[in-house]
Amino acid sequence: MSDHTVDVAIVGGAVMGSSIACHLAMDPDFTGSLLVIEKDPSYTKCASALSAASIRQQFSCPVNIEISLYGIDFLREIGARLAVGDDRPQIDLHEGGYLFLATPDKRAILEDNHALQTRMGADIAFLEAEGLQRQFPWLNTEDISAGCWGRTGEGWFDGYGLMQAFRKAARACDVPYLAGEVMRTEREGSGFRLTLGNGTTVSCGQLVNAAGASGAAAIAADLEIPFPVESRKRMIFTFDCREAVAGCPLLIDPNGTYVRPEGTGFLCGSAPPETADPESHDFDVDHSFFEEHLWPTLAHRVPAFEAIKPGAAWAGHYDMNLFDHNAFVGPVEGVPGLFLCAGFSGHGLQQAPAVGRGIAELIVHGGYRTLDMSALAYGRMARKEPVLELNVV
Repeated sequence: MSDHTVDVAIVGGAVMGSSIACHLAMDPDFTGSLLVIEKDPSYTKCASALSAASIRQQFSCPVNIEISLYGIDFLREIGARLAVGDDRPQIDLHEGGYLFLATPDKRAILEDNHALQTRMGADIAFLEAEGLQRQFPWLNTEDISAGCWGRTGEGWFDGYGLMQAFRKAARACDVPYLAGEVMRTEREGSGFRLTLGNGTTVSCGQLVNAAGASGAAAIAADLEIPFPVESRKRMIFTFDCREAVAGCPLLIDPNGTYVRPEGTGFLCGSAPPETADPESHDFDVDHSFFEEHLWPTLAHRVPAFEAIKPGAAWAGHYDMNLFDHNAFVGPVEGVPGLFLCAGFSGHGLQQAPAVGRGIAELIVHGGYRTLDMSALAYGRMARKEPVLELNVV
């Protein structure tokens, strides 16, 4: 007999798991029992706490645009949506916009993406090089053909605050959180049996795998599910700049380097080359990456960044979906009762409001009621139908 028997168990209690738990608990049609299992209740190593925490509609896939259009509305209204009594959460949302820059050879992609984004309701401005210079006079546009800037609806926020807001709202609805790491997952009748590191067992009828970069693959392996999701390290570096760079958005250089304001300074990062991006679970920071790649790129794009003072740096992890760099969301054919919520490849925080609502709808109602996210279903891998996202950062 298991130590805990529940209708739904969610493995992973960071932003995704807590969003799902919150949405389930708030759904008046959900009358079952629920348990969230989190191996790191301090949340010091989770992606939600270590991310650059931003949101954009500048994607090339309609489903990603729709998810973030809902996400920005949710973030704007979070104080009311996730209030617990008189406690209204704040996440310091700053709609400074993304600015994607394109060299002449990539201009057509930018134009196509912009047409789709604006058709779907995103507030994105297409700026020629001259317009970029007027809007951002500190920007070097000598090799740039055009750029797209989110005037509203895009920016950055407190990702840890968002996670805690979901968690507090779920706990206020009496959702229990159990500290422990799932070491073994197996089928048990029509449901599942989980064994934690301390020997505690959990039996459940439905299982949500939201265990992130450090745990989702192990659960899939136990259930013999092909799962091309691996942990990829991403480093974030901060710095102060001597000169003012007024109105700086979240700037994406054509080579993938990004920079945005953070407090009185800036933070930046970039994906390393694929040949230098192995699976990783450590949190070591390679400062030479900043000195040899990031800083030269930033100083070229923003001449004011030639004179800077480096600050703190840290590393976190993406749960990278090697199939198509988009998440697996929803049920798994052939494994009734299992729901995937993993492989977000760096988009998790901004997608958590919509995905949490969607997974809750699948569990309670058997299908999506609001936003159809079936394009992200796990079955697309077997059908060899990747969701090709051109705007991967």
